Amino acid sequence: MSIYIHPSAKIGKDVEIGDNSYIGENVIIGDGTKIGRNVIIEGPVIIGKNNKIFHNVVIGLEPQDVKYKGEKTVVEIGDNNIIREFVTIHKSTGEGNKTTIGNNNYIMAYAHIAHNCKIGNGTIIVNMAQLAGHVEVGDYAYISGLVGVHQYTRIGAYSIISGMSRINQDVLPFSMVEGNPAYLIGINLVGLRRRGFSEDRINLISQAFKIIKNPKYNLKDALEEIKKLPQNEDIKMLIDFIENSKRGIIKRTRLENTENS
Repeated sequence: MSIYIHPSAKIGKDVEIGDNSYIGENVIIGDGTKIGRNVIIEGPVIIGKNNKIFHNVVIGLEPQDVKYKGEKTVVEIGDNNIIREFVTIHKSTGEGNKTTIGNNNYIMAYAHIAHNCKIGNGTIIVNMAQLAGHVEVGDYAYISGLVGVHQYTRIGAYSIISGMSRINQDVLPFSMVEGNPAYLIGINLVGLRRRGFSEDRINLISQAFKIIKNPKYNLKDALEEIKKLPQNEDIKMLIDFIENSKRGIIKRTRLENTENS
């Protein structure tokens, strides 16, 4: 068994690379990163410090995108990430563009992160979750197993998506959604408490979500009502997320899902 490391690759201090792994051209691996067996990393790829990349992971291959014509693009991965077995992370489409993963993420086995995705910090992406191209995932979001996320969709910070859900619109920050297609349950109460949100912050977020779920308000009217609430960083994040949505947000309730099925 052997390891291949391209002469142009830059390997930091205390890096471990397992048998049969391939480190290609223009790959940078930061100090203390551990790479398992049978891992393929095709550059340009930049990987930060103290990551743990398990066996059979594939990073930096060409995107599964018919628009890709061989242009030079990059995968950038931050520090302290755990990337489990058989995860695939593809480089982006479009000259100079990036597929990016932040810090302290836990990406579980067989998850796929497609071209041009942007993953924040502290997220958990569970087994077999599939993220299509141009998906954005906010900090501390939790994507459960077997979730499928449509291209160009945004997953808001501190949100949680239940297993086997189909996501074809934006998932609000702080929210809990599930279903096929996904519907809005309410706020991610357990997650917010685990992240240290005070009860005052949680109560204000809850007020905003009561407005969003109120059937008498369309999204435009709900937004105007939310702007009347006290404006802390959480409410401002929620307003900004809604105002910048291009695919629309998941606002429908379980009852509306049932009536339309």
